[in-house]
Amino acid sequence: MKKIIILASAALAVVLAVAGCTPVSSTTTSGSGSGTSGFLSYLPMIVILVLLFGMFYFLMVRPMRQRERKHDQMVEQLQVGDRVITAGGVYGEIASISQDSMVIKIESGAAMRVTKGSVLALRQDQ
Repeated sequence: MKKIIILASAALAVVLAVAGCTPVSSTTTSGSGSGTSGFLSYLPMIVILVLLFGMFYFLMVRPMRQRERKHDQMVEQLQVGDRVITAGGVYGEIASISQDSMVIKIESGAAMRVTKGSVLALRQDQ
């Protein structure tokens, strides 16, 4: 995540430097008032902003959505007997599953009800 933030801030610095160096001048003649020169002078900045938003989407939003989608698929595939790790760091085995929560049995024999979303991963040492 730090690499993405560093890359994004460096890209923003480059974009701002390029936008600051772009000359904005009116090239209309006194006789022809076409009105498009005002828009054309802002076109480089608009393109840079679109590219910047696209970069943020592909570097930050899209990977986050893919991780969420993968986590949701994992949660939907959970079954009784699976060994899981919760967000609180609790290791346990699923005893029962209901609509939005599940009961896990931890090593001491105690049972604990947790939400389905709090399961981070399946344990590989099954």
